[in-house]
Amino acid sequence: MTTTAEPVVHRLYAARRWLWLAAAVPAAVLAALIMVVLPADQTLDNLAEWLFKLSPFLLAVVAVATFPRGRFGPVLVVLGVLAYMGYLDTALILRVLEYREQGEFSVVYQFQLFVVTYIVLFGLLAFRLGGARTATTLKVGVAGVLIVISGLNDLGFWVLNDWPDGRPSTLDWASHIIVFTGGPPSMPVAVVFLLVHLVLAGVVMVLPVERWVDERLAS
Repeated sequence: MTTTAEPVVHRLYAARRWLWLAAAVPAAVLAALIMVVLPADQTLDNLAEWLFKLSPFLLAVVAVATFPRGRFGPVLVVLGVLAYMGYLDTALILRVLEYREQGEFSVVYQFQLFVVTYIVLFGLLAFRLGGARTATTLKVGVAGVLIVISGLNDLGFWVLNDWPDGRPSTLDWASHIIVFTGGPPSMPVAVVFLLVHLVLAGVVMVLPVERWVDERLAS
């Protein structure tokens, strides 16, 4: 029995060589808008802004997952390393130096998030070019996004930072958690937030998406 999803799967599969551009172009436009046009902002004010700031990352995951595999894979990986060492590494250091002189941490924070996104996507691209199928790459990418937004780094900052007056009772800087909780999360709330995202990442990883796609394509 044919379902409405099956024709969609077949059409997407037929256009798979160019499908990545449908996600890559808006991802690049939104990333440029956030990183270049809009002023750097360390704080998220609401869920809409959270989703807006996250959307380039999600679209880029889709673009990588649908990127065509070919003989140029090794070259692209090397170019990715060159891009990091030739620009991102130095650009981050320059922003740190600028923060030391001007005290504007939001610029450093925004670019650090960009570097984190780049690292996740670079690993995902290497995984894809190494032979991973689209469904598997997409699962790994979504799991990676869930870990990035889980608050793990905020908890690490709470644990590892040297607090002269003792560790704070709430994570006032974790605005991406605050938009969900309505206020600065306590340590237990932040841990629960982390665990929920890790569980979701695990669930995504074990979903039989590959089998579902194979069944649709074989129908």
